[in-house]
Amino acid sequence: MALWNQLQLLDSLYLEQVDQLYDEAFPMEIRQYLSQWIESHDWESVASNVSLATLRFHELLNQLDEHYSRLNLGNNFLLQHNIRKIKRNLQEHFQEDPVHMAMIIANTLNEERKILETALSLQGKGDSSQGSFMMEQQNELANKINNLKTSVQEIEQDIQVLEDVQDEYDFKRKTLQSRVEAEMNSQKTKEIQLEEMAIRQMFIGLGMKREVVIREMANVLTLAEQIQFTLISDELPEWKKRQQMACIGGPPNACLDQLQSWFTVVAECLQQIRQQLKKVQELVQKFTYNNDPLTLGKSQLDEQALSLFKNLILNSLVVERQPCMPTHPQRPLVIKTGVQFTVKIRSLVKLAELNCQLKVKVFIDKDLTESDTLKGCRKFNILGTTSKVMNLEESNGCLAAEFRHLQLKEMKCNNRTNETPLIISEELHLLRFETQLIQPELCVDLSIISLPVVVISHVNQLPSAWGSILWYNMLCSEPHNLTFFLNPPPVKWEQLSKVISWQFSSVTKRALNSEQLRMLANKLLGHEAQGDPEGLIYWNTFCKMSSNERGVPFWLWIDGILDLIKKHLLNIWNDGHIIGFLSKGQEKALLRDKLPGTFLLRFSETCREGGITITWVEYSKNGEPKMHSVKPYTKSDLASISLPNVIRDYTLTAAEKVPVNPLIYLYPDIPKDEAFSRYYTSAPDDSEEMETDNPIKPYIPRRMISVSENPVSRLQKC
Repeated sequence: MALWNQLQLLDSLYLEQVDQLYDEAFPMEIRQYLSQWIESHDWESVASNVSLATLRFHELLNQLDEHYSRLNLGNNFLLQHNIRKIKRNLQEHFQEDPVHMAMIIANTLNEERKILETALSLQGKGDSSQGSFMMEQQNELANKINNLKTSVQEIEQDIQVLEDVQDEYDFKRKTLQSRVEAEMNSQKTKEIQLEEMAIRQMFIGLGMKREVVIREMANVLTLAEQIQFTLISDELPEWKKRQQMACIGGPPNACLDQLQSWFTVVAECLQQIRQQLKKVQELVQKFTYNNDPLTLGKSQLDEQALSLFKNLILNSLVVERQPCMPTHPQRPLVIKTGVQFTVKIRSLVKLAELNCQLKVKVFIDKDLTESDTLKGCRKFNILGTTSKVMNLEESNGCLAAEFRHLQLKEMKCNNRTNETPLIISEELHLLRFETQLIQPELCVDLSIISLPVVVISHVNQLPSAWGSILWYNMLCSEPHNLTFFLNPPPVKWEQLSKVISWQFSSVTKRALNSEQLRMLANKLLGHEAQGDPEGLIYWNTFCKMSSNERGVPFWLWIDGILDLIKKHLLNIWNDGHIIGFLSKGQEKALLRDKLPGTFLLRFSETCREGGITITWVEYSKNGEPKMHSVKPYTKSDLASISLPNVIRDYTLTAAEKVPVNPLIYLYPDIPKDEAFSRYYTSAPDDSEEMETDNPIKPYIPRRMISVSENPVSRLQKC
């Protein structure tokens, strides 16, 4: 079943996660209309080829035109209008940069697969106790919010009843008073006495209703305060923590729509209570009542309702999408000077009266004290459109402001020193967003701060900067600690291994398995700590100190391999054909009992930019296994010839011997053509002639073949 169809069958929780993946630049309607066409292409490959990305962009526009034509037969004017608008938006956003569109689609499809895998794995395992507990908490909160809405509506009805009863009482009292004054010289009739008694009972009942209303309002505000505390102290921080993990490749962040719904309901209820209190004041003014319960309790309730609403508004701003360069969507929070980046702010309180009333301005490193930052750190100006008005978006109805054209430019400071002990990739900076809400009886200054960003000046600093982002978001409990890297804490291997695996699953369909992670643990911690989940890794070990004889720090080695996979090995990695992370001892143990010509693919431990080698086994005359490894293939090599073609055509030559291909079975025992044939590209000498009527060819066809000398008994070091 197609991925998109499988997603439609998931629970609403997962569907909301899918919804979070789409925005106005690439709306969900395209995914729905063109699901089969989108899933029929390898968008990772498209994103790495400008010509192919341009071709796919125009094909997508043509697909929309065809869909538009089909709708024309049914005279569906509204859908036709939407498709025209979508096409215009696509041309506006991606006409000049179709690679960006391909990257968005590739990233979105990867996130969809992760959501589906998460949902299916949970269904297979059943709900864990933690998941059940969280679900129970969510249901309890949802029930409280429903009770709040119901209670506010009941108070509305009670106030209306109170007003009707009060008007009736006032009318009857004045009518009776007129009759008594008209008959003041005569003795009261029994009828008048009965009416007086009835009015007295009505007066007592009116007092009781007034007490009930004021008590109900107090109870509702108490409930609203409890809900608000849970939202601000528990739910919002939990969402922010999930967002931190999503930024570094973790599960897609979710539930923001649900959080917005809850915030908005509480805000609407508080606004209703404030209006109801004004109505109560009108009732008090219309009728004088000694020791009136409405008068005695109203002032305190006014203050409480206003305070709760103000506090909710103060905590309603979130950074929905953290700062990110569109050219590197899978590595947010790293910003290069002079390159545009985007960031999106959202209000969790979505009230109609707030539409276009909040103007948000962005600053960098504003109002930081000396204790917040370090001497000698760089300072920046923000260029581009630095102010945006928050408005209700058509696509999802949220109240948001998206900054799409921001850039950072370093300030030239004449008095700048190099006192900071931090390198560029360890400097942390904050983007701050400010606005002001002005309403009757209310003026609130609102602000929200992004997660810390690392600002680089050259793209070759990106891997180190991303390593800093990983370390910070894994470990920092303080949300905005700019001095974090003065003394960065160590991390347990159990936590780090999960984040490293996320780096692979975020750019491919395959995370690291336990065996691959065990090899990496051994590389970082040593043989004695292998399998110890409590093993501690320090920042310098992870990102600065060399982890092998070639002087490549561990993280930069991993990053080079990630880039190699993304650009040249994605398909065969996703198919599970690359073992990848394997020590030489493990390699020998795997191959020693296999058929001659059995080979495996593993990553070189010495190539800074990432390299992959082929190791195969052969046997000597006395039956001893010999392992041979070819010099690693790097990105520059694989730019000229694909690895499947290398495996197909690899040749050993030696004097007095016929050239042979020693690669026969992919470990454990898969014939190489069975594993790789669908990725072979046809050799030029197998291709058809371009002009069948011209038997003369100007050149003799050729193809690139990887050739090595036949090994003796030595093992090439790689």
